[in-house]
Amino acid sequence: MNLTAKATDGVAILSIEGRLDGQNASEAEAAFAGLAAEGHSRFVLDFSALQYISSAGLRVVLVAAKKTKAIKGSLICAGMNEAVREVFEMSGLLGILETADTADEAAGRLASR
Repeated sequence: MNLTAKATDGVAILSIEGRLDGQNASEAEAAFAGLAAEGHSRFVLDFSALQYISSAGLRVVLVAAKKTKAIKGSLICAGMNEAVREVFEMSGLLGILETADTADEAAGRLASR
């Protein structure tokens, strides 16, 4: 798994590449927590290069969503391929998380909030 974080127009974008599973979930969670600790409150989780997500990865997304809600921020999950989207759908998370087709679309939405 590779993580890339950048901030644009007050929106923190965390791009996750490869696999998000039990072996690296804590690293992804720590990266998100670091962005929140820097004072960010608007987040995009960019999954455009994510090939696989496990239940441990879904937990990272849920923790990020809860932390974002606690700081009265916004989070959008973007760029899900069909396989990743199916995991989110089967888990019921698509009904509670905001999504976008691309990270740029998500960042645009958040920048205007």
